[in-house]
Amino acid sequence: MTSTLKIISSYHTPTYATEGSAGLDLTYPGPDAIELMPGTQKLVSLKLRIQLPSGHVGLLCSRSGLALQHGITLVNSPGIIDSDYRGDLGVLLWNTGHKVYTLYPGTRIAQLVITPVAQVQVELVRELDDPLSSRTGGWGSTGA
Repeated sequence: MTSTLKIISSYHTPTYATEGSAGLDLTYPGPDAIELMPGTQKLVSLKLRIQLPSGHVGLLCSRSGLALQHGITLVNSPGIIDSDYRGDLGVLLWNTGHKVYTLYPGTRIAQLVITPVAQVQVELVRELDDPLSSRTGGWGSTGA
């Protein structure tokens, strides 16, 4: 069964690059080019509003090619979009590289992954049930 993502956009409709893509490509709408200096971050509006299907979350993720080739990533990756959020979307880009990166209108800058999410009932307890394993260390507890 296919869920529907409703979109309001004055610029671009996000699309999947391939049939097997997990994320919808999000592009910089412009109108002008932006220079992102090394070590800086900038909130970039997508000029886009969405309505996620009930029971789903939107995950704003970095594009691996931008990260590898230019050091451009999202500060808060993944960014969380709740199903009841209706405001404008933006991405907080960060230039981790050593060169100025110029962002031109139409550049694919992030991707949006839509996935089901479960909400749970929270119960405050004094002890946890017997653990399924002896793992309690975290931070590399399964080895290097």
